[in-house]
Amino acid sequence: MINLKKIQKEIYRNKLEKGFNTKDVYLEFCLTHNELSEAFQAYNKKLPDLGEELADVAIYLLALAEILNIDLEEEILKKVEKNKKRKYKEVNGVLVKTKDI
Repeated sequence: MINLKKIQKEIYRNKLEKGFNTKDVYLEFCLTHNELSEAFQAYNKKLPDLGEELADVAIYLLALAEILNIDLEEEILKKVEKNKKRKYKEVNGVLVKTKDI
């Protein structure tokens, strides 16, 4: 099983060791967005590196979480449980949240 807490810290250490951005949060959001765009392009063009591009998205997201001192593993687990309890109904072909427990 993957340990996101450990990987999050490892990714941040790598950024420090290589001299990548760890201070400019705005830049990090932009770089994360760029990686997501690259993944979309890979998907849209049916390129073979889609998996690698998705990995880049996860790496940037985990680094951003570490910069912001957020335990992303904990937040994901809480959000998954919250989402399980939500209720939806279809309205005009679109799922709409009806209950948030």
